[in-house]
Amino acid sequence: MITMRYHIVSIAAVFLALAVGVVLGTSSVSEGLLKSVGGEKQQLQDQVDQLSAESARYKAQADAADRFDTTVAPLAVQGQLTGRSVVLISSPEVDDARREGMAKLLRDSGADVTGEVRLGEALTDPERTDQLRGVVTQLLPAGVQLPTAADPGTLAGGLIGPLTLVNPETGQPQAADDARAAALSGLAGGGYATASEGLRPAQLAVVLTGGRLDGDNAADEATALARFATQIDRSGQGAVLAGAHGSADGRGAVGVARADPAMASALSTVDNAETGAGRVAVVLAAREQADRQSGHYGVASSAQGPVPGTRGDS
Repeated sequence: MITMRYHIVSIAAVFLALAVGVVLGTSSVSEGLLKSVGGEKQQLQDQVDQLSAESARYKAQADAADRFDTTVAPLAVQGQLTGRSVVLISSPEVDDARREGMAKLLRDSGADVTGEVRLGEALTDPERTDQLRGVVTQLLPAGVQLPTAADPGTLAGGLIGPLTLVNPETGQPQAADDARAAALSGLAGGGYATASEGLRPAQLAVVLTGGRLDGDNAADEATALARFATQIDRSGQGAVLAGAHGSADGRGAVGVARADPAMASALSTVDNAETGAGRVAVVLAAREQADRQSGHYGVASSAQGPVPGTRGDS
């Protein structure tokens, strides 16, 4: 009996020792693991802090550069468009600050900004193409002929171009005042475009757009805007399609225009028009258009240089 109890106590002692060992071992491993994880967490936090500091430094440098560009921009473009008139056209995603900044620099260059046209989302909506075709045909002023192409961008440009630009050969308006007013009113009523009050036809056009477009219809919208700007270019003395960062991608209007030889040969483009340097490029590109030349400028790989006069082929 005593022997039996001895064995039971011995076995219990063994299990107790094992349990204590497991607990102590687990605590040791847990403590080591926690220390390791804590160390890695601190390293990651240090890396995040370093990257945040670098990002803040680069942003400050970019902001300072843009402020410098904006300060010297009026001097860089002074007199470039004296005696020229320009109409400013913008797509829906362009905000007031970009429109106002571009209009101001155009005026600083000596240009007569004759008014603004803000395009509506309906203009590039593929589901409203048939409706747009009917509206354009109905609103077309007497004596103005539509282009043969039936895509939305070309159709819209075929109407808005003659409404906002003078005849490049005669310098005269392409539509009577009452017909122009009626057509612009009809476009506004359908959500296609809204013109500023008192808009007058100009010699040149600047078409402002955003960056890379997103959404299921992004490619169609980018193509429509590129073709619209191309038709605007054909309707007057010249046009510049000016996009923001990302606009030179395949899903941006500038990228579509640059990739098409027929568009790229006549229409000028700028891919960083949200910056001071980009706005300068737009003004200088408009001056080139007035001289019957074209080019593609900005920071994307498809650009010929940052501004006219810096092209690699010149």
